[in-house]
Amino acid sequence: MMKTHDLAVEGLRELNQALHDADTLKEAREWRVVNSDGAHNIACGINDDISVDIDGHAGYYCAGMNQKASVTIHGNTGVGVAENMMSGCVRVKGDASQSAGATAHGGLLIIEGNASARCGISMKGVDIVVKGNIGAMSAFMGQAGRMVVCGDAGEGLGDSLYEARIYVKGTVASLGADCIAKDMRAEHLEELAELLASAGIDEDPASFTRYGSARQLYHFKVDNASAY
Repeated sequence: MMKTHDLAVEGLRELNQALHDADTLKEAREWRVVNSDGAHNIACGINDDISVDIDGHAGYYCAGMNQKASVTIHGNTGVGVAENMMSGCVRVKGDASQSAGATAHGGLLIIEGNASARCGISMKGVDIVVKGNIGAMSAFMGQAGRMVVCGDAGEGLGDSLYEARIYVKGTVASLGADCIAKDMRAEHLEELAELLASAGIDEDPASFTRYGSARQLYHFKVDNASAY
């Protein structure tokens, strides 16, 4: 059974409450949200294996703290889509504003358009696949997870990167501190092929460049002791 929720009539608070109500979710596992009108905090904190289709644009922190659910936004999203996501899948059919997937620990975030600055900032295990371009300082302090960019990347890519892995098909305006290009070995080609397939994107993994941490920033060096 699919449940349709009209935000213009029933309200945002009522929607999010329903998406957390065990009895309600027993009756409806598929949800359609209409008249989203760029509202903030749509479908936040879901902790159940349900699907939610948002028929329109969404504002700040859409699908934030998601667990298990599959959320699709049929439009653009504001700041922090899928912020702190733990599992599940969030797909943006349009463009995403700043800090998409920020601090996310797991799951898959797919952006079919472009992503703005700081995409994947402080990512902690999430997989992010962007079909278009990403903005400046993306994957800043990326600790774990994988980011795939089928377009171009802005300035400061991977600044202060830890162990997150980045794959970019297009050009990179500049690399951030301690981020370097690395060889694409067989295991990386296989990994990238799986990520692209999961996102439903048909690209040749061999056309991408892998970027990662040079592992210099977070190691103590005795020669620099006087600077600490």
